Amino acid sequence: MGAEQQCDDMEVAFSDSEAFRSVQHVLQSVRMDPFLIDLRDKEQYDILLCAVDSTTRRSSDDQAMLATTLRALSEAVSKIDIMYHHALLHNIFTMSIWYYNRDTRDALLDLIIRLSAVADQYLRECLQMLVNNFTPPGPLVPQMEKRVSDDKRKEIYSQLHESLKMISDTVPLAPRVLKDIINRSMPKLFDNKVKMVSFVECMLGLGTERLGDLIGTSLLEKVVDLLTELDVNITWEDILQEEHSKGIFEMELEDLAGDVDKFGQETEVLFGGNVCAEKLDGLMVVVCKHLKSCAEHGCLKREFDILKTIFRKGVLKVHKSKFAQFIMFYACSLDPEICGLDFALFLTDIFTKKEDDAIARMSAVSYVGSYLSRARFISADTVVAILKRLVDWCIDHCERQKKKHTRTKNPVEHQIFYASCQAVMYVLCFRLRSIMDYPNLRSQVCLPSIVNEFLRQAKAARLFNASVDLELEDRIDSDLSKAFGGVNRLDMFFPFDPYLLKKSDSYIRPNFEFWSLVKTTYSDDEGDELGDFDAPGMNVDSLDDNFDIELNSDDDDIEYTMNKMSITPHRSFYHPMAMSGDSGLSMPARIRPSVSPPS
Repeated sequence: MGAEQQCDDMEVAFSDSEAFRSVQHVLQSVRMDPFLIDLRDKEQYDILLCAVDSTTRRSSDDQAMLATTLRALSEAVSKIDIMYHHALLHNIFTMSIWYYNRDTRDALLDLIIRLSAVADQYLRECLQMLVNNFTPPGPLVPQMEKRVSDDKRKEIYSQLHESLKMISDTVPLAPRVLKDIINRSMPKLFDNKVKMVSFVECMLGLGTERLGDLIGTSLLEKVVDLLTELDVNITWEDILQEEHSKGIFEMELEDLAGDVDKFGQETEVLFGGNVCAEKLDGLMVVVCKHLKSCAEHGCLKREFDILKTIFRKGVLKVHKSKFAQFIMFYACSLDPEICGLDFALFLTDIFTKKEDDAIARMSAVSYVGSYLSRARFISADTVVAILKRLVDWCIDHCERQKKKHTRTKNPVEHQIFYASCQAVMYVLCFRLRSIMDYPNLRSQVCLPSIVNEFLRQAKAARLFNASVDLELEDRIDSDLSKAFGGVNRLDMFFPFDPYLLKKSDSYIRPNFEFWSLVKTTYSDDEGDELGDFDAPGMNVDSLDDNFDIELNSDDDDIEYTMNKMSITPHRSFYHPMAMSGDSGLSMPARIRPSVSPPS
């Protein structure tokens, strides 16, 4: 292919072979002491520098000339010397492929690939140049924000991926160097949204190539770190509009004014007005698209296993995280039978085993409780199986306490036990009705041993006492508050609270269970054995005075009859906001953002 260069109104045509001979001569002629270079050769070298000036913006004809020059440099790459051609290399390594057409980009990337293989001396610079092009240059950012360059963007990413793959296939050291360069080049918290989203989107694309097998774990870990950093810098006040934040602790978000869509959530409570929230929202879209692509190409399980390790290391105990953890939720929804089940078992194993500290185990059981409650794609069989493991652990804990010579009422001593009890009850609030539809599962949930154990615990916790010693209540509440971190209590940590980011919400919502759509055991008056027994606002005096519950046990203190039993919990065991009004309790599914200890 040839190109035309205009000079003094005369068109001079250059073929590729002529350009190669010219460039080769110029490169060779300046490989000496500057004082010995012929002035005509120096002038030709300066023209070559101008031809590949990274700051020049070119027309289509000028780009054709540039492409010819770049191809000539590729053929003469052995003549390029870092000592004598430093200015030329600088121009090449600072070029942005975003300004050029496809043919010119191909020529530039071919030159970079060839330079990277020259005795490894330009490897780092070549890889850095390619990574720099993960994001568009500043002047093009407004176009990217208007999304008018989607096709070009995808084409550029594809070219960059192919170039990096070719370099890694040619130079064994390349993956290790690339990993270090990506680590150093990752967007920072205060970088603009377009840079963040573009960089992460291009970077994750490397996971679909062979290169992903070599650096995939590192790529995902960096992405999750960035998601988490953005997440913890978002406050709920940043997400919720001012008019909705009023009274947020006195009502469920689902009761806020607004249209309810078919999934039971108001569109008005999804916001991205905060800068960090908007960045996180955009990145969540990118990650969800990546996971969906992995599922379509049959490599989701590999990505999921990597994410699981990263989650345990970097997300599990970050209790200020509100949205980043939903990448696990979405990955599980793409493959419920394998990944969905795996995640539930993974969390349960962390909780039941003693390998981790108490905070990690409490976090894990909070996660599993919230996950089983919210994930529509998890079967009732799985829910019952996990609940059985949690209840079995609770029973074992109680048995161990009974065998101790000295017993303590210190809440800290039993904080993991309390967390597991809450997780079980939380799941049952969401899933009990659906479990009741299966006779075989119903019999497992309602085994006498489980019922007895729950009632034993309920009695000890004073859940059924109509009268309360207020002085004692305040003391218990204070002790509990201290045990779980004051007002930021880990026992009120629901990590899969409703998702409130605007753009990425569409990936989560179809598989997310909203409390407004849950069928409770008291929602059907016909043929329901439980009837309205646990209906919110139930008057304690409406119960039969002779209502008895017998517990068969060797311990005399758990055989009792409770007259006028109240199902309203003792107020020191739920958030004070639940006490306002006369309507009784409502599920804390969307009452407020979860509160938890600072990470």
